[in-house]
Amino acid sequence: MPASLPFALLLLRAALGLMYLAHAGLKLFVFTLPGTAQFFVGQGLPAVLAYAVFAAEAVGGVMLVLGAYPRQVALALTPVLLGAAWVHAPNGWVFTAPGGGWEYPVFLAVVSLVLWLAGDGAAALHRSERFVPGGAA
Repeated sequence: MPASLPFALLLLRAALGLMYLAHAGLKLFVFTLPGTAQFFVGQGLPAVLAYAVFAAEAVGGVMLVLGAYPRQVALALTPVLLGAAWVHAPNGWVFTAPGGGWEYPVFLAVVSLVLWLAGDGAAALHRSERFVPGGAA
């Protein structure tokens, strides 16, 4: 394993956390939480889910940046991204499509899974064991 891997994972973890914080901020400051809830209802989802997604993105983003249970947080937030991909699927795959495409949330879901598989990275407040397929160290 290269010595730079923990720092690469720190960079990946911080970027992912900041992305979640940016999306939570978008829901809070641009669309507003009631507006986000109305959008969720328009997609056939319960309004309360918008508040849960906002909280997950905000808290999860902070936890990722700080490195507090980052592997678990990345895995737990993956369904949020898959849900976003589902919502944006009818718009097409390109992020510049009207309403946004599905490729960005799918890419971020993959990044979340990579972080879950690869480990916490450097400067994590809480370190967890790295996932190793087959249980080998």
